[in-house]
Amino acid sequence: MNVLCIMKDGFEELEAVGTIALLRRAGIDVDVCTSDANKVSGRFNLTLQPVKDLKEVDPTSFDALFLPGGPHYQTLESDAYIMEILSSYIHSDKVVAAICAAPTILGRAGYLKNKNYTCFTSMNEDFGGTYVDRYAVIDGNIITGRSAAAVIDFAFALIEKLLGKESCDKVKASIYY
Repeated sequence: MNVLCIMKDGFEELEAVGTIALLRRAGIDVDVCTSDANKVSGRFNLTLQPVKDLKEVDPTSFDALFLPGGPHYQTLESDAYIMEILSSYIHSDKVVAAICAAPTILGRAGYLKNKNYTCFTSMNEDFGGTYVDRYAVIDGNIITGRSAAAVIDFAFALIEKLLGKESCDKVKASIYY
């Protein structure tokens, strides 16, 4: 399994790094990509490098798309190529995972209509679905997480969706015991 993680400057470090670390612990390959440079910096100045150029990867070759939250959600949403990738994942029934501010991108694009979802509570708008006050919500192939505090539950939901409960339980055991 492999996951495409798209970030721009201003991503929320805890949401990105925590989720990536747990996915990799589960044996899932994660490619961190951006469309701006060979590095990307979070809202608290943690810089990841090298990262891949989004234009140099084949977005159709991944099993899932992961969008961390943070102030960068606005630049993700305003990038036509990223929105095209998101649309292709939604319409191909691939897994899309977004946490904190990032689910609002899905909501504003109409992808949360008639879906159960969560997001950073103060950013919840009328997306045409049902907001659920939980750390992680799965509805079909869309996984949403509420906040940085939800990283572990969110990552486990994504691991279970991609690899199954048994694999997820092994990762849980590796960090809880």
